[in-house]
Amino acid sequence: MKNNFNKSNVLTGCASSLVLLSAMAASQSVLAHGFVEVPPSRALLCKQGVNLNCGGAQYEPQSTGETFKGFPSGVGGAPLQGPVDGKIASGGKASFSALDAQSATRWHLTEIRDRNITFQWQYSAAHPATKHEYFITRDGWNPNEVLKRASFDNTPFCTVDGGHQPPVAGAPHNCVIPDSKSGHHVILGVWTVGDTDNAFYNPVDVNILAEAALPGGWKPVGSITPSTPLLAGDKVKARAFSATGENAQYSVEISIDNAEEGEAGNWSFKLAEAINNAHSPIRAGVRDDEGNITPIKGANSLYAQEESGVTRYEVQLDMQEDTGASLGISSLQPEYVLDKGRVSMAFAAQTNRRMNLEATLFDEKNKQVGVVSKVGEGSTALSLDVRSAPGVHTLTLVGSTEDGRTTRQETQTVTLTGEGAGVEYDFVFPEGISDYTAGTKVLQPKTDEVFECKPFPASGYCKQYSPTANGFEPGVGASWQSAWDKL
Repeated sequence: MKNNFNKSNVLTGCASSLVLLSAMAASQSVLAHGFVEVPPSRALLCKQGVNLNCGGAQYEPQSTGETFKGFPSGVGGAPLQGPVDGKIASGGKASFSALDAQSATRWHLTEIRDRNITFQWQYSAAHPATKHEYFITRDGWNPNEVLKRASFDNTPFCTVDGGHQPPVAGAPHNCVIPDSKSGHHVILGVWTVGDTDNAFYNPVDVNILAEAALPGGWKPVGSITPSTPLLAGDKVKARAFSATGENAQYSVEISIDNAEEGEAGNWSFKLAEAINNAHSPIRAGVRDDEGNITPIKGANSLYAQEESGVTRYEVQLDMQEDTGASLGISSLQPEYVLDKGRVSMAFAAQTNRRMNLEATLFDEKNKQVGVVSKVGEGSTALSLDVRSAPGVHTLTLVGSTEDGRTTRQETQTVTLTGEGAGVEYDFVFPEGISDYTAGTKVLQPKTDEVFECKPFPASGYCKQYSPTANGFEPGVGASWQSAWDKL
């Protein structure tokens, strides 16, 4: 029997097997991907559109940072293993190289307010994990240099043994951020894969705002920030809250008995002392180098022991009205003469407290024809630029104390005589812009002209205005004639 032996068929079959094996190996490598989801990694924030100009990372956050095992020194101390300095985030892959950029402002920072932090990963395929490790940048690191081994502490601040088992997506890794770390840092999450030579390196950009743990089990739960002076009769309450809501047991209230106690620093000190005297598991004050917490006349921090159950405090001010506050109008003339519909009305506000003042003039139809705002105390000169027609007008002066506790109002009538403006209008542009419809008349103060909104459908353009998009602004915008007629 003759055997037909075709060498080319054998070679083709061998090649096909090699291609299949290569494809299977490549498939296994591709599937063994993952990224830090909580807090979000640099690459995940690229996918979410928070970080911009990220290259291929915005499409494949799960594939970034894959390279040889070994951080920071390499497997077995081999210096050529592990990630390459300057290419830690990308894993040395050109399509992810945008992630290697590093500066103080390049990446969004996730705020960290609790040193007890939980990390969670997502996986495309959960291949066996040797371990998960979390490294953090050194104290005093330079955020404007590329990430290198030397940028990070030599040892991880948290390690989770993988047991050579497939990791579970979203499984919590509970860690504690070192007390020395605050402000801008990069946390490097490292997932070492058990059945390949690789690991995944995921940088997480953070702003650590959590206060360092205190000796003796104290934890920060709020602050007393005295920004407002108080008056006799006012009250201040520090309201305590636990995980289930307000905790009245640890809430403390004080009353202000006199003007001296009402000074901002003094009432903060009084409240801090009252808290310290009322509850031993709660302390208010400022820490010294030995960890002692002592009240001061100024801003005081609040701390609690775990046994109290208190997680935060809110400071609530109960301010009484300032019955002695007064407001009046002086130097107002009974009559002002219009010149082509315009006049400058000068008068004065009389107050015995420092107030936010606003004077408004209304015509006979209660249309606002002039307004001016100012902060003043004692006798404060005011001047209203008015555009109106002759007739009886109403001047309203409103004054509010700067702490917001008291408002006073005075109203007087005044007569405008002389020559009117000639053209009536509904608004001074852009006041009341949401109400503009066909036929609405507006005064353009930039040109001292009156414009009327065109009929539908052009009237829709009359409302389209912002300081950066003013194409339809009457008399000024490039396309104003599409929306307005000048009167």
